[in-house]
This record gives sequence, structure tokens and C-alpha cells, in this order.
Amino acid sequence: MTRAHDAEALADQLHSAAIHLLRQLRKEDDASGLSAPRLSALSVVVFGGPLTLGALARAEQVRPPTMTRIVTGLEKDDLVKRKGDSRDGRLTHIEATAKGHKVLAAGRARRVARLAGAIGKLGRTELAELQRGVQLVGAVVANMRDNPA
Repeated sequence: MTRAHDAEALADQLHSAAIHLLRQLRKEDDASGLSAPRLSALSVVVFGGPLTLGALARAEQVRPPTMTRIVTGLEKDDLVKRKGDSRDGRLTHIEATAKGHKVLAAGRARRVARLAGAIGKLGRTELAELQRGVQLVGAVVANMRDNPA
């Protein structure tokens, strides 16, 4: 086998494992009471905000009218608030409320606890291998960020 073929086969396995892992962890998100699109948008606002509705729509890869509906729902649940731009009255920034931060932190804690429970069943050698694997996945992500398609 060639190096390129090995890389493609490994990429396929990693892709599959990542999808299955995220599907399992996503089950913990049901406890938040939020839909996946709302939870995703809230995450972007918490970690990247405040940002305009347009920037949030681009980040979530949806059209602005769709994002308006998502933000309106988050706002009704007191998870985000809209704030006018002091320099440009046409712009509105979306920022997370304290409740929004708390909901997102609780969801992350549930996912991490679920994952930690599964990881805790591994032996010492497997834990060391997994730790190295996590470092390598981080390097792969950095390579993708540095060299976008």
C-alpha cells in the first residue's frame, strides 16, 4: 500500500469514529431541552460572541432568516440577547446571557462525564495510547486549519 492510500484509509476510519462518538455524546444534549440547531448557535455565541446575526448565520452555515428564527427562540428562553451596535445602528449583536453560559456549561459537563465514564474503563496502556491519539488528532486539526481545502 502507498502512503496516500494508508492516509485515506486512516482518514476514513477516523471520520467514522468521530461521527459515532459525537452521535453518542449528542444524546446528552437532550437534557438541555434545546434543539440541535439552537444548541449549536448558542455554542457559537458563547465561545465566539458577541457577533452579528449575519456572522452567526455564516458560522452555522444557514441563511439569515433561519438564524433569525433560531435567535428569536434562544432570546425567548433568555439564553441570548440582542444588543445594538453603538457605531452602526443597523447592526445588532447577539450575545449570550448568564443563563446561556450556564446551559452550555452544563451540557458540556454531561458530555464530558459520559465520555470520561467510557474512557475510565480502559487500561493504563490504552489510556496512554488514547492520550497520544488525542494529541495527534489535535495536530491533524491544526494542519486542516493551516491548510484549508
